[in-house]
Amino acid sequence: MIRLLIVDDEPTNLKVLKQVLQQDYRLSFAKNGADALELAARELPNLILLDVMMPEMTGFEVCQKLKAQTNTQHIPVIFVTALSSVEDEEHGLRLGAVDYITKPYSPPIVKIRILNHLRLVHQYKLLDQLAYLDG
Repeated sequence: MIRLLIVDDEPTNLKVLKQVLQQDYRLSFAKNGADALELAARELPNLILLDVMMPEMTGFEVCQKLKAQTNTQHIPVIFVTALSSVEDEEHGLRLGAVDYITKPYSPPIVKIRILNHLRLVHQYKLLDQLAYLDG
């Protein structure tokens, strides 16, 4: 089953995303950046939903650390945050996130965006495998 890691320090946000996604995915949760990095390295989720505004380590810092590690650099990250400025979105995408969703969000739109990114990763992996086959 496809695994998602959801990182947010607000229990309400975790609960809402759990309700929206639990039927389709195996979910893991982290409430801070350090736990998120540990879970990501151990579980290697297929995709990470990451809040930006968290104490001690921001989501931007978490993303930067994920992209700097060989075993986690290819995990797609989608920021889900209340920060809605163009500068924040640009910064998140420049750090390597594949998408940036601002709160409040529409649950059906979040589900579709996750599905679209998972499809892209699957297609990329297939193309990568084909590249090593001898014609």
